[in-house]
Formats: sequence, C-alpha cells, structure tokens
Amino acid sequence: MHFTSEQRLDTSEQRLDDGVLEREFTLGEIPGILWTPGSAAAAAPAPLILLGHPNLGLRRMYPRLVARARHAAADGFATATIELPGSGDRPRWPAVEQARADLRRAMEAGEPVGDDIVDALVLPLVDKAVPEWQAALDALLSLPEIGGPVGYSGGVISIGIRLAVVEPRISAAVLFAGSLVPRAMFEEARQVTIPLHVLLQWDDEGNDRQAALNLFDALGSKEKSLHANLGGHTGVPQFAGDDAARFFTRHLR
Repeated sequence: MHFTSEQRLDTSEQRLDDGVLEREFTLGEIPGILWTPGSAAAAAPAPLILLGHPNLGLRRMYPRLVARARHAAADGFATATIELPGSGDRPRWPAVEQARADLRRAMEAGEPVGDDIVDALVLPLVDKAVPEWQAALDALLSLPEIGGPVGYSGGVISIGIRLAVVEPRISAAVLFAGSLVPRAMFEEARQVTIPLHVLLQWDDEGNDRQAALNLFDALGSKEKSLHANLGGHTGVPQFAGDDAARFFTRHLR
C-alpha cells in the first residue's frame, strides 16, 4: 500500500474464507479496517462503501461490520470503516463521556432528553469524525484496487448527513434512522442533494420516531426513500439489507 507521508497506513491482513481480503490499518492514531473482494485489482478497481457504525467501538461492532462487508463484497464493492473519536482503543473524551452519562441518567429516569444533552453528545463527534473520515478516504482512494464512486452506509446519522453535504466524492448514502439528532443538523439536512435510502425501525426503543420522520422530511435530496419495518433497533430484516444493496448497485456501478 502506498501513501504520502501524511497518509501512511500501518497494516496487517488476512484472507477470509470467502476470498475477501481484510486489512486492519492505522491512519495516525485512527484504527480502521478495509475489506476488498477477490475481484478487486488495479485493472478493475472496486467502488468503495464507507461503513458507519454507532460509537460503540470496532471490536464490539466487528461481527456486524464484517457481515455487512462480506455482503457488499459479494456485489463487487470494497468497504472500509474507522474507529470513531473517544471509542475503542482511542483516547477517552471526557466531555462526550459526561454527555453519555447525562443521556443515560435522563433515559433511566424517564425524563425527556434535552437539546443541551443531544448537542453535547453529537455535535463535537460530528465535527471531529467527519474530517477523519475524509482523511481515511484520501488514503483509501490512493490504492490502485479501490476506485470511485463512493457510498456511505449506516452509523450515526448526523455524521452521514455532514459527510453528504461536505464530501463531493460520496455519491449515494444509506442512512440508519436511530440516533439522536441536534436541531442544527436539520438545516444541514436541507443541503443534502445525493440519492438517499433511509432505514427506520418503527419500534426502535432508543429512537424518537417522529423526530426521525421529521428529519427525513427535511432532507433536501430529490431522490430519497424511507424504508420502515416493524421491530426494535437490532431487528432489521434481511430483505431490508438486500434492498440497500440494490440501491448501491444502482448508484455506484
């Protein structure tokens, strides 16, 4: 793997049993994982999907991430993810940890979650994580076997919205409606123009359904679709994933 000195990745790799190449890397202090299908080569570079995830740490999220990566590889896509600020083995972030504690306290007490808690939890994360995703994208697209266009899938929906607004290399996004959204992000949502496929679990115990519907309404894309299914946060049906895969095939191939 070849990068500039600012982009150099330290890597280790293994070949999964379905032929997918998995490479763990670090970009500066940021750990990440890249998965490429066996078909990816300099002569036929694979389109890339960035795999977002909740701020729970790559080790905890790995089983779900690798399943998504292998599904995407079967369709010819490379996928990559990075550790979010303050999670996993990255340095602790006291201000965000305090906001998480305040959120847990409010939810356990059955109290409304105030805008001040949401802003303190989400906005600093978006401000720091989005430039890191862009730096990772710079490095990944320098690989000869990785090419555009690029998609973004899942994760903290506010990060996905910011990336869709500021990163012109992202051509389409699948967003998961299931995280608290600061009011300021609604204005950014109106600036989104790329095609969107939004997943919503109707009975998600940690999500404000009406707020998710309001956010979908605010998204400015001319091509956007909302796919709602009964069930809780982890009950996304298999066919919903298949629909998202077909969305990326339409827009990234």
